[in-house]
Amino acid sequence: MDAYRLGVSRTAWAVVSAVALWMLTPVPACADEPLFGYTYTTDLLPKGKFEVEQWSTTRFTKAHGSFWLQEGRSEVEYGLTDRLQVSLYANYAFTHANHNAVDGTTTPPETFAGPLFNPNAAFDGKKYVGTSLEAIYRLTSPYEHPLGVALYFEPTIGQGLREYESKLILQKNFRDDRLVLGFNATVAQERRWLEGDSTAGSGSAGSVSHWDHETDINLSGGATYRFARSWSAGLEFMNEREFSSFAFWNSDDATNSAYDVGPVVHYGGRHFFVTVTALKQLPWASDFTKPPSNVLLGGRTYADDFERYRARVRFGWYW
Repeated sequence: MDAYRLGVSRTAWAVVSAVALWMLTPVPACADEPLFGYTYTTDLLPKGKFEVEQWSTTRFTKAHGSFWLQEGRSEVEYGLTDRLQVSLYANYAFTHANHNAVDGTTTPPETFAGPLFNPNAAFDGKKYVGTSLEAIYRLTSPYEHPLGVALYFEPTIGQGLREYESKLILQKNFRDDRLVLGFNATVAQERRWLEGDSTAGSGSAGSVSHWDHETDINLSGGATYRFARSWSAGLEFMNEREFSSFAFWNSDDATNSAYDVGPVVHYGGRHFFVTVTALKQLPWASDFTKPPSNVLLGGRTYADDFERYRARVRFGWYW
């Protein structure tokens, strides 16, 4: 009986040890596997490979009242070469806002800027935001060089929207590629059609319909560690700065700045992946408008493109 128990004990221990070894054995990241929710890395699809990906971003909680914005992106990617990847996106959004601004009025998110709205009533909307084309070209790979470097360009065209986004992507790997550091510097220049009221142009103070110009300068980055087979976790941060013109080098055109930070968790299977990032705005925001535009509360900005929390889920399949 003792020998039988000893045999069972040894068998159980062998099974547990095998499972633990399998879990702890690092598996290299698959090509174009997104380790972060907001920060791109230089990993791309191999030539001739496809990927289908779905993005879901929830942005919620403003200064007061109720607010949420649900942004969706449906993407198809293709590796033209081992260095060049192209993608096609469909972008859409849903929102609810009610007395959410610092002064207690209703302010819809920037995604829904354009049509006139009632600042004293709830705002609900849904829209097809636009179609995006994306190209990423990798200059160096972090698996073959000290630093991975890639260039990114993405134009978006929608009703009342023209956006051109450029990005510098950096990636550095450590500890046999288990630890990955990523950093992005992004310049996004937008033109949005804003409607004016019917009294404009008749000697009144009404606004005139026009194309509004804006530049976003975003710095994002993070660190993630593959702690078990197919699993990694880490931290991601982001600094967003807005300018009221295309001349972002002109400090007089700066309007807002905010910082966000939060955890990221990633699972990557053989043909499937999912990445989840949750960010919280830190009380380090700034309002540079002159005079101040009354968007700060508790050190955070609640301008039309900022909120207290945001969470992003990315999942997809590749073959």
